[in-house]
Amino acid sequence: MSRRRQAVKRSVAPDGKFDSHLVARLVNVVMIQGKKTVAERVVYGAFDVLAEKNPDSTPLEVLQRAVDNVKPRLEVKPRRVGGATYQVPLEVTPERQNALALRWLVKFAGSRKGIPMGQALAVEIMDAFRGQGASIRRRDEVHRSEERRVGKECRSRWS
Repeated sequence: MSRRRQAVKRSVAPDGKFDSHLVARLVNVVMIQGKKTVAERVVYGAFDVLAEKNPDSTPLEVLQRAVDNVKPRLEVKPRRVGGATYQVPLEVTPERQNALALRWLVKFAGSRKGIPMGQALAVEIMDAFRGQGASIRRRDEVHRSEERRVGKECRSRWS
Protein backbone atom coordinates (compact mmCIF):
# COMPACT_ATOMS: atom_id res chain seq x y z
CA MET A 1 0.00 0.00 0.00
CA SER A 2 1.55 3.22 -1.16
CA ARG A 3 1.82 6.13 1.23
CA ARG A 4 2.49 8.61 -1.54
CA ARG A 5 -0.83 8.93 -3.34
CA GLN A 6 -4.21 7.29 -3.87
CA ALA A 7 -4.50 4.51 -6.41
CA VAL A 8 -6.45 5.48 -9.51
CA LYS A 9 -9.87 3.80 -9.67
CA ARG A 10 -10.35 2.07 -13.00
CA SER A 11 -13.86 1.56 -14.25
CA VAL A 12 -14.98 -1.88 -15.36
CA ALA A 13 -16.42 -2.14 -18.87
CA PRO A 14 -19.99 -3.48 -18.93
CA ASP A 15 -20.44 -7.11 -19.91
CA GLY A 16 -21.47 -8.01 -23.44
CA LYS A 17 -24.71 -9.86 -22.79
CA PHE A 18 -26.54 -7.68 -20.24
CA ASP A 19 -24.61 -4.41 -20.73
CA SER A 20 -24.27 -4.08 -16.95
CA HIS A 21 -21.31 -3.00 -14.83
CA LEU A 22 -22.59 -5.09 -11.90
CA VAL A 23 -22.60 -8.29 -13.95
CA ALA A 24 -19.08 -7.49 -15.20
CA ARG A 25 -17.92 -7.06 -11.60
CA LEU A 26 -19.56 -10.36 -10.65
CA VAL A 27 -17.78 -12.12 -13.53
CA ASN A 28 -14.47 -10.65 -12.35
CA VAL A 29 -15.07 -11.86 -8.79
CA VAL A 30 -15.98 -15.37 -9.99
CA MET A 31 -12.95 -15.51 -12.30
CA ILE A 32 -10.03 -17.71 -11.19
CA GLN A 33 -6.56 -17.58 -12.79
CA GLY A 34 -7.66 -15.24 -15.57
CA LYS A 35 -10.20 -17.64 -17.10
CA LYS A 36 -12.84 -15.08 -17.93
CA THR A 37 -14.84 -17.17 -20.40
CA VAL A 38 -15.25 -19.90 -17.78
CA ALA A 39 -16.42 -17.28 -15.26
CA GLU A 40 -18.86 -15.82 -17.80
CA ARG A 41 -20.24 -19.29 -18.48
CA VAL A 42 -20.78 -19.80 -14.72
CA VAL A 43 -22.49 -16.42 -14.22
CA TYR A 44 -24.68 -16.66 -17.33
CA GLY A 45 -25.61 -20.22 -16.36
CA ALA A 46 -26.63 -18.92 -12.94
CA PHE A 47 -28.72 -16.24 -14.66
CA ASP A 48 -30.46 -18.91 -16.75
CA VAL A 49 -31.36 -20.77 -13.54
CA LEU A 50 -32.59 -17.50 -11.98
CA ALA A 51 -34.77 -16.82 -15.04
CA GLU A 52 -36.35 -20.29 -14.72
CA LYS A 53 -36.99 -20.00 -10.98
CA ASN A 54 -38.24 -16.41 -11.02
CA PRO A 55 -40.04 -15.73 -14.34
CA ASP A 56 -41.79 -12.54 -13.17
CA SER A 57 -38.55 -10.50 -12.95
CA THR A 58 -35.29 -10.39 -14.88
CA PRO A 59 -32.11 -11.97 -13.48
CA LEU A 60 -30.48 -8.53 -13.49
CA GLU A 61 -33.17 -7.14 -11.15
CA VAL A 62 -32.82 -10.19 -8.89
CA LEU A 63 -29.04 -9.73 -8.72
CA GLN A 64 -29.34 -6.00 -7.99
CA ARG A 65 -31.82 -6.59 -5.17
CA ALA A 66 -29.72 -9.44 -3.75
CA VAL A 67 -26.61 -7.24 -3.73
CA ASP A 68 -28.59 -4.43 -2.06
CA ASN A 69 -29.73 -6.88 0.64
CA VAL A 70 -26.19 -8.13 1.30
CA LYS A 71 -24.42 -4.73 1.37
CA PRO A 72 -23.02 -3.85 4.81
CA ARG A 73 -23.75 -0.31 5.99
CA LEU A 74 -21.10 -0.14 8.74
CA GLU A 75 -17.97 -2.07 9.64
CA VAL A 76 -15.38 -1.91 12.39
CA LYS A 77 -11.75 -1.21 11.62
CA PRO A 78 -8.84 -1.29 14.03
CA ARG A 79 -7.31 2.10 14.82
CA ARG A 80 -4.11 2.42 16.80
CA VAL A 81 -4.10 5.30 19.27
CA GLY A 82 -1.07 5.54 21.50
CA GLY A 83 -0.27 2.00 22.60
CA ALA A 84 -3.81 0.66 22.36
CA THR A 85 -5.77 -0.64 19.38
CA TYR A 86 -9.45 0.29 19.27
CA GLN A 87 -12.19 -1.12 17.04
CA VAL A 88 -13.75 1.98 15.47
CA PRO A 89 -17.08 1.72 13.59
CA LEU A 90 -16.95 3.37 10.16
CA GLU A 91 -19.45 3.81 7.36
CA VAL A 92 -18.64 1.74 4.30
CA THR A 93 -18.21 3.52 0.97
CA PRO A 94 -20.58 2.46 -1.84
CA GLU A 95 -17.77 0.89 -3.90
CA ARG A 96 -16.64 -1.21 -0.93
CA GLN A 97 -20.25 -2.16 -0.15
CA ASN A 98 -20.66 -3.59 -3.66
CA ALA A 99 -17.27 -5.30 -3.54
CA LEU A 100 -17.98 -6.95 -0.18
CA ALA A 101 -21.48 -8.02 -1.23
CA LEU A 102 -20.27 -9.64 -4.46
CA ARG A 103 -17.33 -11.27 -2.69
CA TRP A 104 -19.58 -12.75 0.02
CA LEU A 105 -22.10 -14.04 -2.54
CA VAL A 106 -19.37 -15.83 -4.52
CA LYS A 107 -17.60 -17.10 -1.40
CA PHE A 108 -20.68 -18.68 0.13
CA ALA A 109 -21.82 -20.04 -3.24
CA GLY A 110 -18.45 -21.76 -3.57
CA SER A 111 -18.75 -23.25 -0.09
CA ARG A 112 -21.92 -25.13 -1.14
CA LYS A 113 -20.59 -28.60 -1.86
CA GLY A 114 -22.09 -31.16 -4.19
CA ILE A 115 -23.58 -28.83 -6.82
CA PRO A 116 -21.95 -27.01 -9.75
CA MET A 117 -20.83 -23.42 -9.19
CA GLY A 118 -23.44 -21.95 -11.58
CA GLN A 119 -26.31 -23.55 -9.69
CA ALA A 120 -24.75 -22.72 -6.31
CA LEU A 121 -24.39 -19.07 -7.34
CA ALA A 122 -28.01 -18.98 -8.48
CA VAL A 123 -29.20 -20.48 -5.18
CA GLU A 124 -27.11 -18.03 -3.14
CA ILE A 125 -28.39 -15.04 -5.17
CA MET A 126 -32.00 -16.23 -4.71
CA ASP A 127 -31.43 -16.67 -0.97
CA ALA A 128 -30.00 -13.15 -0.73
CA PHE A 129 -32.91 -11.85 -2.83
CA ARG A 130 -35.31 -13.37 -0.28
CA GLY A 131 -33.30 -12.02 2.68
CA GLN A 132 -31.86 -15.29 3.92
CA GLY A 133 -28.76 -17.40 3.33
CA ALA A 134 -25.15 -17.35 4.42
CA SER A 135 -24.26 -13.98 2.89
CA ILE A 136 -27.12 -12.28 4.75
CA ARG A 137 -25.95 -13.94 7.98
CA ARG A 138 -22.46 -12.57 7.29
CA ARG A 139 -23.83 -9.03 6.86
CA ASP A 140 -25.81 -9.36 10.09
CA GLU A 141 -22.69 -10.64 11.87
CA VAL A 142 -20.71 -7.58 10.70
CA HIS A 143 -23.51 -5.27 11.88
CA ARG A 144 -23.77 -7.06 15.23
CA SER A 145 -20.02 -6.72 15.86
CA GLU A 146 -20.37 -3.00 15.17
CA GLU A 147 -23.37 -2.73 17.51
CA ARG A 148 -21.50 -4.56 20.27
CA ARG A 149 -18.60 -2.16 19.85
CA VAL A 150 -20.84 0.91 20.02
CA GLY A 151 -22.76 -0.53 22.97
CA LYS A 152 -19.56 -1.27 24.89
CA GLU A 153 -18.28 2.22 24.16
CA CYS A 154 -21.51 3.80 25.45
CA ARG A 155 -21.51 1.64 28.60
CA SER A 156 -17.91 2.53 29.44
CA ARG A 157 -18.41 6.21 28.70
CA TRP A 158 -21.58 6.66 30.78
CA SER A 159 -20.88 4.26 33.66
